[in-house]
Amino acid sequence: MSSAPQLVFDEVRRTGASFEGLVGCSQPLLRALREIAQVAPTRSTVLIVGETGTGKELVARAIHKRSGRAHRSFITVNCAAIPQGLIASELFGHEKGAFTGATYRRLGRFELANGGTLFLDEIGDIAPDTQVALLRVLQEREFERVGGCRAIAADVRVVAATNHDLERAVDAGTFRKDLFYRLNVFPIRVPSLRERADDVPLLAKYFADRYAAAAGKTIRRIDKRTLDLLQAYHWPGNVRELQNVIERAVILCDGETLSISESWIRSRTATHVVPLNQTLVDRERQMIEAALQESRGRVFGPRGAAAKLGIPRSTLESKIRTLRIDKYFFKSAARKHSNRTLFGKNVSHRSQGPYPSVARAKAG
Repeated sequence: MSSAPQLVFDEVRRTGASFEGLVGCSQPLLRALREIAQVAPTRSTVLIVGETGTGKELVARAIHKRSGRAHRSFITVNCAAIPQGLIASELFGHEKGAFTGATYRRLGRFELANGGTLFLDEIGDIAPDTQVALLRVLQEREFERVGGCRAIAADVRVVAATNHDLERAVDAGTFRKDLFYRLNVFPIRVPSLRERADDVPLLAKYFADRYAAAAGKTIRRIDKRTLDLLQAYHWPGNVRELQNVIERAVILCDGETLSISESWIRSRTATHVVPLNQTLVDRERQMIEAALQESRGRVFGPRGAAAKLGIPRSTLESKIRTLRIDKYFFKSAARKHSNRTLFGKNVSHRSQGPYPSVARAKAG
C-alpha cells in the first residue's frame, strides 16, 4: 500500500503540479500537501493557519474530498462575516420564539453538515460565549438549538482556519485555551506565496488558462519579463492577489502572449517594507533549516546542526520548537531520491526554495 506522501508526489506528477486544486510543487507546499493526505482519512479536528489569500479554504475542501465524508455535505461558515449576536443561531440553529423575529424553527450549520464537514473560517473572531458553546460540541459531540432544551447529536468533522495567531490570543485572554487545544489537534500551516516563489509561474499559467478559457481566448505563453516581475514581487495578498492580476491581464490581452504592466505592481513593491523582527525570524529559520539539511536532520554531535551553527544543542532544540521546524523532514529527505527522480522534468529544473516549516514541530 502506498504511503500518503508518495500518493501526493504521484498525483502532483500525474496532474501537472496540482493536488485537489492546490497548484505548485515547491517544498513548502508539498509539505502541506503531505499533511493533508495524512490527516484527511481520519476523523481528527484540523486547524489551518496562514495569511489571507493563501488558500485555506482549498485546503479544507481537499481534506473533505479525501475523507470518508466526501459524499456528504461540506458546509462553510465565515465567522468574521456574521454579527456576533447571530453567530450562535447560525451555528446551532434556533427554536421558534427563541428571540424576537424567530418565527420558525431554523436548522444551524452543525445540523446541515451532519455526516459531513463543517469549515469554520476566521475562527479567531468568534465571541467568548460562542467559544464556550463550540467547545461543548467538540467535547461532547452534541449541542442545543438557541432557545431549545434538547441535546442534538453532532456527527460532524470540524475544520477551522484563521489568519490570527491564536496562541497570542490565548495569552491575551481573547481566545479560550481549552478551545484552542481542541481545535489544534492537527495544525496545518499554509505557506505564503513569498515562501513558494517557485510556484508563481505554475500558478500564473494555471490562472491564465482558466480565465482565457472563460473569455474564449487562446493564450499560449507568458512573456519572460512578466514572469520575472511576478517572481520578484512580494505578494502581500498571496495567491488571491496573483489570481486578480492574471485575470486583469487576460482581459486586456489581445494576442497569444500574456503580459502585465510593471506599474500594476511596481508602486506596491517600492513601498513594501518587511518588519525588522520578521526579517530576523525568517533569516534565523533559513539558517537553521540549511544547517539541518546539511547535517541530514542531526541536531547534536560533531557533525550536527548545533555544532555547525555554533550554539548549544538545547538552544537549537528550543528554536526548532519555537519556529515550528520539522527536523524529522530532513532526516527522511536524506533517505529519499532527489526531486529529479520523483518528478522528472516537471520540477527538476526548479530551485528547491525554502525548506518546510510546520505548525507543530516534534520535540526530542
